[in-house]
Amino acid sequence: MPHFPMDSPDSVRSLPARRSVLGAMAATAASPALLGLSSPASAASAAPVAQSRALPGGGDLGPNVIVFDPSTSGIQAKLDEVFRQQESAQFGTGRYALLFKPGTYNGLNAQLGFYTSIAGLGLSPDDTAINGDVTVDAGWFNGNATQNFWRSAENLALTPVSGTNRWAVAQAAPFRRMHVRGGLNLAPTGYGWASGGYIADSRIDGSVGPYSQQQWYTRDSSVGGWANAVWNMVFSGVQGAPAQSFPNPPYTTLDTTPVSREKPFLYLNGSEYRVFLPERRTNARGTTWGSGTPRGTSLPLTQFYVARPGVTAATLNAALTQGLHLLLTPGIYHLDQPIQVDRAGTVVLGLGYATLIPDNGVTALRTADVDGVRLAGFLIDAGPVNSSTLLEVGPAGASASHSANPTTVQDVFIRIGGAGAGKATTSMVINSRHTIVDHTWVWRADHGTGVGWETNRADYGIRVNGDDVLATGLFVEHFNKYDVQWYGQRGRTIFFQNEKAYDAPNQAAIQNGNVKGYAAYKVADSVTTHEGWGLGSYCYYNVDPTIVQHNGFAAPNTPGVKFHDLLVVSLGGQGQYEHVVNETGAPTSGTSTVPSTVVSYP
Repeated sequence: MPHFPMDSPDSVRSLPARRSVLGAMAATAASPALLGLSSPASAASAAPVAQSRALPGGGDLGPNVIVFDPSTSGIQAKLDEVFRQQESAQFGTGRYALLFKPGTYNGLNAQLGFYTSIAGLGLSPDDTAINGDVTVDAGWFNGNATQNFWRSAENLALTPVSGTNRWAVAQAAPFRRMHVRGGLNLAPTGYGWASGGYIADSRIDGSVGPYSQQQWYTRDSSVGGWANAVWNMVFSGVQGAPAQSFPNPPYTTLDTTPVSREKPFLYLNGSEYRVFLPERRTNARGTTWGSGTPRGTSLPLTQFYVARPGVTAATLNAALTQGLHLLLTPGIYHLDQPIQVDRAGTVVLGLGYATLIPDNGVTALRTADVDGVRLAGFLIDAGPVNSSTLLEVGPAGASASHSANPTTVQDVFIRIGGAGAGKATTSMVINSRHTIVDHTWVWRADHGTGVGWETNRADYGIRVNGDDVLATGLFVEHFNKYDVQWYGQRGRTIFFQNEKAYDAPNQAAIQNGNVKGYAAYKVADSVTTHEGWGLGSYCYYNVDPTIVQHNGFAAPNTPGVKFHDLLVVSLGGQGQYEHVVNETGAPTSGTSTVPSTVVSYP
């Protein structure tokens, strides 16, 4: 791996930092019982309850939610034990949430492995202070951080021991509602390859050093500085962000975020668990918590059905019908029917990467066309029988306005293959108007188990049918055909990261009529108004490097459809693009991994 000095971030700018296509080094997760870790006070079991009886709200958060307070003994040992289990368990079954009660903790280094979330339980990040670090590095993968997926940090204040916290992540690893009293380094030790990432509602007092990170999106935050850029660094509503300068350096900077509503989070009010629901903001800039108590409402845990792995979909739906919200504790949930969310304002919140697996080709979760549903913090893993869809927001034909109280989809991740053969025709379908998709990674696996052009067949990543949909932080990769299809009017995307499917066997396999390949991001010919900022697509056709992709982006050539700061990259010359968007933009060529860019279209 190349090495670069810490004080020379510009030396990284031309780094040919392509994603690794090495096989996964997953390890089978051990049983939680082997850890000997405590859980919150016990309450009712999550075993299915007879449908004729009312289901209880609240209760035990389960053995994989580990709660600490400043007086807890052996915190570091417990953190280390979870990390040893999860460090390389890329496709394992372990799921953990590490929760810290308000107070001050000294001398900790919480290293985070796969499917591990760490969070404070205060109303503000500053309520829970760690004099120490929350670390993600890539020692498990020889200094390569491109597979550091599925982990998160939220709602903590950190004072790093060295002055700088290391957070070397790739996709599906949000850093939300964090206060770093120092700097933040987004690269692994040794400055190896890195492919992330996402920050929201956070304050970094010092400088952020992305170094080898290929792309990054930061929203509604505050930074003390930003050291460098490789291909695509996007900011919206970020105090201290670098000025707009794409493509040299490749900074895309919006002064505000048009609409945002932060992710729901669990906190303690005295000894009572509650879920805080941040309010919607328009033209947002900076954090929600910087001037005191955040604005919004909260719900007691007694209004949630606290689900445990093994519960049936019928019981989850009975809880929703009864008027309860859902809190999905860490683990894996098999579903033989869709979770159906019909009530306005319903919250479905996952902890510790709770994972939904639809069996027998069903859809994992559907919502009605109602106001204010909040879906957050869970993973949907496709099953071996093809599902036509995995997540549907609103039914087909949904048309009601939700401008004052939109549905939000936040840190909801979708995977097809990797942990085993999975199939889905279209992963996520957005039918409801005004929906906000705030950080998702929709991934057809390129490594792991059950991976192959037809083995984990998944033609389409996201399809947006609803009008006025906003995506902030859209990561969609490797689909057999279109990664994103947008049919709704007045759609907007701020930041898009894509790789085309590596494993296409030949040119004919991706031929789209008379067009070479399916665009990564396709706006339908019927759309008259659409806008995107900071969008990138990469190709790495390693099975047949002679494959040519006509473009990364396709859209009607009309004044109301606008793009800003687009790029396409051929990774090491494994396949090439002829254009960036439609017939515009220079072709990629050679093996130099240099982006072809378009600053404004049309």
